[in-house]
Amino acid sequence: MKKRGVLNAQLSACIAALGHKDMFMIGDAGMPIPPGVEVVDLAVCQGVPTFRQVMDAVLEEAAVEGCYLADEIRENNPELHDYIQKKLGSIEYEYMPHEALKELSGRARFAIRTGEFTPYPNVILRAGVVF
Repeated sequence: MKKRGVLNAQLSACIAALGHKDMFMIGDAGMPIPPGVEVVDLAVCQGVPTFRQVMDAVLEEAAVEGCYLADEIRENNPELHDYIQKKLGSIEYEYMPHEALKELSGRARFAIRTGEFTPYPNVILRAGVVF
């Protein structure tokens, strides 16, 4: 039995399979996931688990060099936007309209569905390397 880190077998395998520049998404309970993108559905009920809980756990295991966010998060969810910036630090950020983010999500290796119910808590992360 795994002792720490991401215990969800599907999510752990998805993270382990990431290669440099692969994209993956962490999204809210209502974010549409395009056909063909593997869904790791962690949502239990409203607010469980939160976006922050999932992102904290994922970032303990995945190297990230860039992210894509909806322009709308800055105005409609500034608290979560600040959290993302603090958590990810000085990586490369790219902002785009929410509709464009939904379109880009079709290129993700997998998408993690959380129980988050706040506006625009969706991020596409680009895997980095640890060396």
